[in-house]
This record gives sequence, structure tokens and C-alpha cells, in this order.
Amino acid sequence: VFLLIENAFCIFPLRKKSFAGEIVLITGSANGIGRQVALKLAPLGVVLVLWDIDDEGNKETSRLAQQNGAIRVFVYHCDCSNREDVYEQADKVRKEVGDVTILINNAGILIGKKFCELTDEDFEKTLRTNFFSQVWICKAFLPAMMACNRGHLVSTASGAGLLGLYRLSDYSASKSAIVGMMESINSELYHEGKRGIKTTIICPYFISTRLSKGFKSARPCLYPVYDPEYAASRIVDAIKKEKFYLIMPPAVYLLGLKIFVPRKALLLFESYLKFPESMEEAFGQK
Repeated sequence: VFLLIENAFCIFPLRKKSFAGEIVLITGSANGIGRQVALKLAPLGVVLVLWDIDDEGNKETSRLAQQNGAIRVFVYHCDCSNREDVYEQADKVRKEVGDVTILINNAGILIGKKFCELTDEDFEKTLRTNFFSQVWICKAFLPAMMACNRGHLVSTASGAGLLGLYRLSDYSASKSAIVGMMESINSELYHEGKRGIKTTIICPYFISTRLSKGFKSARPCLYPVYDPEYAASRIVDAIKKEKFYLIMPPAVYLLGLKIFVPRKALLLFESYLKFPESMEEAFGQK
């Protein structure tokens, strides 16, 4: 029903924003989706700010972005799981580049262990990298957006944030927290009259990046593993159209039906998808 309504509205194309002059900060920009989003934005007249702990990969992203037409690219070493490092680098960006107007929180990790195999340190690391990093980064840059009532917050969550999945207890928890936080921030901005600040929540299935460790979907017709370049093009399009949610592929909507569908039915559906077997193959300890 939701898809039918959404497609009906798509008959009338949404207004697309211009990126010219925007200062765009991307975390996790050294490879995967982060790099591809940077390359898609490069020819659109933006100032790119790239954050990652992989200095060599980040420099390569900067080089490729300049080849793609980026006029100004700033590269920073930042461990997004470290609060002090986040605030220190944020201060540098404000002084050296200016106020960020589009913030794309993309950095993340996926360990892929079962709940009882995860150490406390594993759980803490996942939450710091995937969730708390977004808390600190939003707190660093949102006040300036609110002061001028202009900006865009983009957060990479996951289909796993809509429904807990096999071997993803820590990952699902972190991504579900992102969804809840961004929903709340959006509500606060709306009711405080800061409607010039847009929010977009990205909820994909698996993308063929280093994070997925070669995960292969057993039912690619329903749940394909997207190429990072294609995923990036969808993300940039969602930002242009100022969509609140980007859920891909469409079958991921089924994961959000947990309120209406018995849990056993969802588990049977998970078995039909052979998701546990796929996760064992990609992340299982032999």
C-alpha cells in the first residue's frame, strides 16, 4: 500500500535542489558508498569535505573527485568512533572550510557475529562507530544549520534497522537507533519552525562493499546486493528530491511490517530468503 501511494506521488516529479556552493561533509569517504557519493557530487559545484581513518583511500577519493570536476576538496583524518576526534576535526572544518550545509553520515562497521559471540568491546565498538558517531557529528554541525534555518542531514541506517536479523544484533541495534534519532530530530526541527533543514534516512539492504565481506543474496530477485555506484546514484537523487526515507530495494519495506505480521511469519520469510545461510557463508567462523 505504501509503495502504491509513493509511486502515485512520483507521477508528479519532486522539485530537485541545486547543489552549487554547498559544503558537503561525507564520513567513511575512503571507499564504498562514501567514495561513490563523493564522485557523484563532485561535478555539481559542491565543496567536498572527506572524513575517514583510511588516509590513503581518502586521498584517492579526493584525486578521483577532482578528476570528476570537484573544484575544492578537503581531506581530514577522523576516527568517527572517537568523540574528542570528531569535535576536534569539526572545529578545523569550520575554521578552514566553513559551515557544513549537507552532512552525510555514512561511516560504519559490521562484525557479523552471533549475540553470544560478541564481546562487550565488540558491541561498544559497533555502537560508537555506527550510532554515537552520528550523534556527535550532528551535534557538531546542526547548530549552525539551525542558526540560518538551512541544511540537510543524511544518515545511512539499514534495512536491518527496521527488523533485527540473524548475526546482526549489534548492527541492527545501532541502525535502529539511527532511525529513531533522525525521526526525533526531524520532529523537533518541524515543531521549532526550522523547516529549512531537511533530513534523509537511508535504509538499504546489502551493498557490495568491504563491509559486506562478499555477502551473496540467495533471492536476488527480491533482495539484490547493489553495486556501490548504483546505490550512490540513488542516494544523491534522494537528497536532490529531499526525500525523508530512501528504502532500497522496495522489498525492504516488508521488513518494516513487524507490527502487522506475526513474528513467526517473518522468521519463516527469513528462512525462505536463506538469509541465515548467506550470513554464515559470509561471516561464519569455520
